[in-house]
Amino acid sequence: MKRSSYLLTLMPLALLGCTEEPTTVTTTTTTQEVTTTGPTREIVVTRPPPPVRIETQTVAPGAGYVWTTGYWRWTGSDYVWVPGSWVARPRPAAVWVAGHWVRRPGGWVWIAGHWQ
Repeated sequence: MKRSSYLLTLMPLALLGCTEEPTTVTTTTTTQEVTTTGPTREIVVTRPPPPVRIETQTVAPGAGYVWTTGYWRWTGSDYVWVPGSWVARPRPAAVWVAGHWVRRPGGWVWIAGHWQ
């Protein structure tokens, strides 16, 4: 009798090992650095950036400020969102050209925002 009660107690513990382990999917994203003829270099990311987030533009802190939209920045292993912000215009006629991701052979390249 004692032996059967021990077996009944141990049976659930023995069955715990019979469950199937969850499947783990590992993805690998590679980047390659492409040197251009100028002083800048391009990082080609093989995974496309996520869709751009819709942000609420706050009130400008003063005259002469321009809203720069948020964007996805590549960290070397993943994308992180950089929220939009207000930036002081360097000169009255300056126009802000927003940064953006461009599809290139082998992946995606970030073109940084800049003043024109």
